[in-house]
Amino acid sequence: MSGNRLDMEQRTAKARKERLYNLLDWGVYILIIGVLAFLLLNYVAQRTLVDGTSMNPTLQDRDSVLVEKLSYRFGDPERYDIVVFRYLHQEDTYYIKRVIGLPGETVQIIDGYVYINGQRLESDVYGNDIMLSPGRASEPILLGEYEYFMLGDNRNGSSDSRSDSVGNVAKSQIVGKAFVRIWPLSEFSFLKHQ
Repeated sequence: MSGNRLDMEQRTAKARKERLYNLLDWGVYILIIGVLAFLLLNYVAQRTLVDGTSMNPTLQDRDSVLVEKLSYRFGDPERYDIVVFRYLHQEDTYYIKRVIGLPGETVQIIDGYVYINGQRLESDVYGNDIMLSPGRASEPILLGEYEYFMLGDNRNGSSDSRSDSVGNVAKSQIVGKAFVRIWPLSEFSFLKHQ
């Protein structure tokens, strides 16, 4: 009898150890998943909700997009990239716009059209509307090193680099490149940049 009891106690102790190891295994897995999710959301990609109509027709109000954060750590934004950047005059406010002017270029809006270094931007297929208000771009704007000129695709319904409150956007303000619309699901698509 005492042999059976000892054997039963050993099996019970062994089962407790196995449960403890299983719990520890699960805890390690959950910790790893949590750390990977934190790294992914803070350094690789984030979901952003479009608020407003400034990027119509490309993006609609309440669309959800994924923004990847890595490419601009290793390279620079290119003309027509759709980017998310921090708005400097209000905490936790981000804008989503299209890159039009690049560092070192001179941007001006004449008769409703964008001119880069004195040449009309003919390939600007994203903002087909003639701009009614050139804002601060009625005069030539020379972009400094690491500065970009942004426009919304809805050129007559966008607060963008034409406005003094937005102005030239520094590369350090740019969070990342919007690359895919994930919601609404019926509109799932990769975003065109070139």
